[in-house]
Amino acid sequence: MPEPTKKDDGQPEEIVAPDSGDAPSENSVVLTPKEAKVAAKDTDAIVTVTEPEAAAETPQPQPVVIVVTELEPVEGEVTDPQPLVTEPIENAHNEPEPTQAKKHGEVTEVKEEEPGTTKVPAPSMKKSADTKATPIKDKDDDVTASTPSPPPPAEDGSTPKKPSIDLPNDSDPESTRGRKDSVWSLGDGQPPEEIDKQIDTPPLSILLIEKPQSGSINVGGDITFVAKVEAKDLLRKPTIKWFKGKWMDLASKTGKHLQLKESFDRFTKIHTFEMHIIKAKENYAGNYRCEVTYKDKFDSCSFDLEVKEVSDGSQNIDIRSAFKRSSEGQDDAGELDFSGLLKHREHKQEEVPEVDVWEILKNARPDEYEKIAFMYGITDLRGLLKRLKKTKKEEKKSEAFAKRLEPAYQVDKGGKIRLVVDLADPTVELKWYKNGQEIRPTPKYIFEHKGTQRIMVINNCQINDDAAYSVTAGEEKCTTELFVKELPVNIVKQLEPVKTTVNERIELECEVSEEGAKVKWMKNGVEVPTGVRSRYRVKSEGTKHWLIIDDATKDDTGTYSLMATGGTTEAHVQVELKPLKILMDLQSVTVLLGQPLKLNCEIYPGNIPGRWYKNGQLIQPSERLTIIHRTKNHSLDIESSTIHDAGDYTFVPEGYTQTLSAKVHIIDPPRVHLEALNVQDNTVTIVAGNKLRLAIPISGEPAPRVVWMKGERVILDSGNRVRAETFADHTCLTIDIAEREDTGNYKIVLQNEAGEDTASVKIKVVDIPDAPEAPLVTDVGGDWCTMTWEPPRYDGGSPILGYFIERKKKQSSRWMRLNFDLCKETTFEPKKMIEGVPYEVRIFAVNAIGVSKPSEPSKPFIPLAVTSEPTMLVVDDVTDTTVTMKWRPPDTIGAAGLDGYQVEYCLEGTDEWILANKELIEKTRFTITGLPVEAKILVRVKAINAAGASPPRTTQHSILVKEVIEPPKIRIPRHLKQTFIRKVGEVVNLVVPFVGKPRPKVNWLKEGQPIDQTINIRNSDCDSIMFIRKAERKHSGKYDLSVQVENHIDTATLDIQIVDLPGPPQAVKIEEVWGNNVALDWNPPKDNGNAPIIGYTIQKADKKTMEWYTCIEHYHRTCITISDLVVGNEYFFRIYSENMVGLSESATATKDSALIVKEGKFPHDTALGLYHAKSHSPFPSHSSSSSSSSSSRSSSHSQSGLQLKIPEYNDRDFTEPPIFTQPLINTFAIAGYNATLNCSVRANPRPKVIWMKNKITIIDDPRYRMFSNQGVCTLEIRKPCPFDGGVYTCKAVNDLGEAQVDCKLEVKGGFTFFELMKRGVPLHLIDKYMNESKTSEKSESEKKGSI
Repeated sequence: MPEPTKKDDGQPEEIVAPDSGDAPSENSVVLTPKEAKVAAKDTDAIVTVTEPEAAAETPQPQPVVIVVTELEPVEGEVTDPQPLVTEPIENAHNEPEPTQAKKHGEVTEVKEEEPGTTKVPAPSMKKSADTKATPIKDKDDDVTASTPSPPPPAEDGSTPKKPSIDLPNDSDPESTRGRKDSVWSLGDGQPPEEIDKQIDTPPLSILLIEKPQSGSINVGGDITFVAKVEAKDLLRKPTIKWFKGKWMDLASKTGKHLQLKESFDRFTKIHTFEMHIIKAKENYAGNYRCEVTYKDKFDSCSFDLEVKEVSDGSQNIDIRSAFKRSSEGQDDAGELDFSGLLKHREHKQEEVPEVDVWEILKNARPDEYEKIAFMYGITDLRGLLKRLKKTKKEEKKSEAFAKRLEPAYQVDKGGKIRLVVDLADPTVELKWYKNGQEIRPTPKYIFEHKGTQRIMVINNCQINDDAAYSVTAGEEKCTTELFVKELPVNIVKQLEPVKTTVNERIELECEVSEEGAKVKWMKNGVEVPTGVRSRYRVKSEGTKHWLIIDDATKDDTGTYSLMATGGTTEAHVQVELKPLKILMDLQSVTVLLGQPLKLNCEIYPGNIPGRWYKNGQLIQPSERLTIIHRTKNHSLDIESSTIHDAGDYTFVPEGYTQTLSAKVHIIDPPRVHLEALNVQDNTVTIVAGNKLRLAIPISGEPAPRVVWMKGERVILDSGNRVRAETFADHTCLTIDIAEREDTGNYKIVLQNEAGEDTASVKIKVVDIPDAPEAPLVTDVGGDWCTMTWEPPRYDGGSPILGYFIERKKKQSSRWMRLNFDLCKETTFEPKKMIEGVPYEVRIFAVNAIGVSKPSEPSKPFIPLAVTSEPTMLVVDDVTDTTVTMKWRPPDTIGAAGLDGYQVEYCLEGTDEWILANKELIEKTRFTITGLPVEAKILVRVKAINAAGASPPRTTQHSILVKEVIEPPKIRIPRHLKQTFIRKVGEVVNLVVPFVGKPRPKVNWLKEGQPIDQTINIRNSDCDSIMFIRKAERKHSGKYDLSVQVENHIDTATLDIQIVDLPGPPQAVKIEEVWGNNVALDWNPPKDNGNAPIIGYTIQKADKKTMEWYTCIEHYHRTCITISDLVVGNEYFFRIYSENMVGLSESATATKDSALIVKEGKFPHDTALGLYHAKSHSPFPSHSSSSSSSSSSRSSSHSQSGLQLKIPEYNDRDFTEPPIFTQPLINTFAIAGYNATLNCSVRANPRPKVIWMKNKITIIDDPRYRMFSNQGVCTLEIRKPCPFDGGVYTCKAVNDLGEAQVDCKLEVKGGFTFFELMKRGVPLHLIDKYMNESKTSEKSESEKKGSI
């Protein structure tokens, strides 16, 4: 926004909108070249208007005049031949408030006028800090964007911007077409109605604490976008993705022009993510988005990048280059778009005469636009029509306003402004609005009427008056924006350097040009904290500002600066230490053990802290040790001294090299610590024959002299079996082999210079008890027995505590202990023995000393038990005189086995059980005969073995002896109720159950006729089975099953269908060839395989290679048009038929081939509607095909009277050695989660792809899966572990050569030692893995420490 003109006295002149009477037809304001700058606040992006280059050569500055009209802007470029340059101030990372919202405005067309004409400043894009409006997002914008898009650069009228090729149609993405959320949009701008609408405040960011900000750079420049995430509440690293537009993931576009970096500061707990764009190109401009995800949290931010093209303003617009799409596969493709994936073609440059295409288009009919665009090489027809449509629009004349408000106004803070409109109808009601709120007359807002003019005067303009204003007249409305310029705050008095010492007061003073101005204090480039608990205090009084440090320390040394909007001042502060004086040095002391210890000293200056050291180790305060600092005095107090407190003590003042030292000596009388033995009455018991080593702690400083005595005999340290030894902190009595004679009292005598001490210890030698007598087994069960025994005769001098019992099989030598807790009694009941196996038992006696020898084993015994009762006793069949019962064996059968079953029955009303079988039966089914008719009986069954009869199993209800007829009923399984389908050659096995009594008669028929002999039928009492070993198509049909019991019949029908592969289609022929399309027609196959045809598969083959490629699968019709064929190629086609079994074994191919001729090359052929189809064998020679084609064409043309000479073309050699178009990228994988490595290779003939790990080929390893599709090679590593890390190589080989690419895979999150042992990993590999893990962790910690 240009500054207002100044009066002679230096006061800002009032800005008044020109009146309708003396103003020209278009609103304008005169600006001098010095005033053509746009005012900037807080380094926000604004528009700067500069002079043309030709004006720089003029000695005297001439006024630059532009006219800003409210014409509809042209998207993509400016049509004026000599426009002025408008460019934004770059603000990629220099904004102090990056999240500040921007106002919306319109960019209008700029035209050059004659000198002397006034002009209106262009609308500014700056927004006041008090304004909280949020940009209105268009419906095509990304819904995840959380910040408004910054303005892209204004385009030079002579240099059209090349359209980006990020989308498939080479046009602008939907998210950026017609966007109104950016003031730099080249669309119609934001309508005033949308400004007045209530705008919801966007939600606050939940993950991002610093978002990437929009920026602009020149072509070839570098820029970095930074996003930060705080990790205090996160357990792991969040996931971040960078996008261009709505869908392009930039992770796959990294390379020499794009780099993505990540870092983590473990002190601030902040993740930093950076995107570096290096040597930016013109098509990198656009909208970008950053998405951060952590579990169920999500955050995103969108930002814009503008890439300015450096060009001359005097160049003419070339419409053909402006509307040509960027070349495919050029050097600038494949960086941030998909053009690098397209096939490379070389474009021939042709000389085209200079023509005015715009004039041709304006004078042409709409139906000729496409022809003209094709003639002059314009491929972006959509952009051309949009541009042409906008150039033909005419401005709509307002009915209510004769003169509207200017697009924007500017006023200095504290000044006043007049907003003037001219009405066409003075009687119309007029209302003024500020940000959508109606303005009422106040001393600040004054409304004036002057003829048809309506004037609103705003007095004493402040920052909150920086807003959007609108005026309504009836139903019409016009808007403007008022920008309040805040004068910069200048530094009047600079900061002065300060040099002082520790503990002094530091006061930095500065004076600025305005009272109450907001300033910022910095130390070494970092803002100074001024909170309640901060050491820094900030004070201001009028225009003066102070930074005060009351108690200076050495850390306060640095460069301090004060930042204001109009400048910065800085000064260096140096804080030094005062000279050290020792008033009282430390003194060496000797202290009795347990007495207080105190060391103190006095130094100057008194407020200097210090550290205490003992034997070079830093001393930390504790409950027992206290460190006190009071002014000059430093003391160390120990409440109760110990032996460990002796040593060399040093006091080191902080910041000084001088030290104070003293020695502390601790003395202690000797003492014997018998309480450490933890024995009753100081009596030590030892088992005879064992070794005794009795260690008793002693203390004393200096170390005392120790003497051991038994009675009057002194025990020397040189004894053989009994000896005494003395160490620094204990004395030891050793008896190698204890004997009963060693029992007695032992005396210990200690002496040193501080005193003497004595103590006595009693030693008792004991032994284990004798073995008990052999136990007696009194009772035996199925898996248990009862045993008793007598206590041992000698208890070993210690009471018997209990007994251990063991048993074993008689034929075995391995004893097994039965109780792990001592048995206090002399009886025991062993359990869980195996029936029928002989066992023996024995006893151990236990006292406090140990376990006795085992007793003699008992006599052998064998446990046996009867079985459990039979189960599932049910009635199987009943006749007039018999009852058939069946049951299941017992659940438990002992070691004695099962000899058989005994069946008994009882007539109802009696208690007499009659034995039905005289001998035991082994079967679980028995028929009781000789029963009276219509009698009722109860039946029970017993299981018999060597141990006796089991408990009986009895029927719950009585059984009536009378036969019952049950009608037959066929129970068809669910899968047989519908057509049963099987393939030819498969096995058919159908089981059809049924019920009926007596046994039914079963009969099978196929469609009323007996079934084939190849079908096997097996019948039983309850089902019928149909079995076909190898199914044939003749077995298809309906089968009838009938089941009959006397006069009762039940029938069922089964439908069986045997299917096979279909035959090939019939009569495949080429119907028509036009352009790059071929129409095919065929007839269904003669044999459908006994199943309906569900589709066809069409394949094509180039005559040169005769390699077949599938065009379409599962096609249902019998005619199709094959499109997108290559011009100049000759194709054969073949078709497979398909049913539910699969594709036909063979395909039917076309007898003729289809030659694809370039459209328009033979205009007379196209007019006649001819197509070229040749009759060839499936593998014709090239020479014969060329000659036949030439002869057929020459004959057809000769008939029409035309002569055509067909040029000869040499076949292009498409063969090439392997070349990797996309290399492998170093990858980090997480242990246990699948990882993939991807690269792409181009070669002809198709190369053989080999994957290697650490130069070893990967062959038949189930952990790896290898894919190759259209040149994209993928290696999938299933659930990798740390051993899968290493260098992976992809190697491509064909007849012309070979190529390979490498990458490094690192697997994080390894296994523990225990997990590796469970997996069976050898120990040497585990040791190697652990060492590598420690080395990698150490290197990572060193890197973080260096950062």
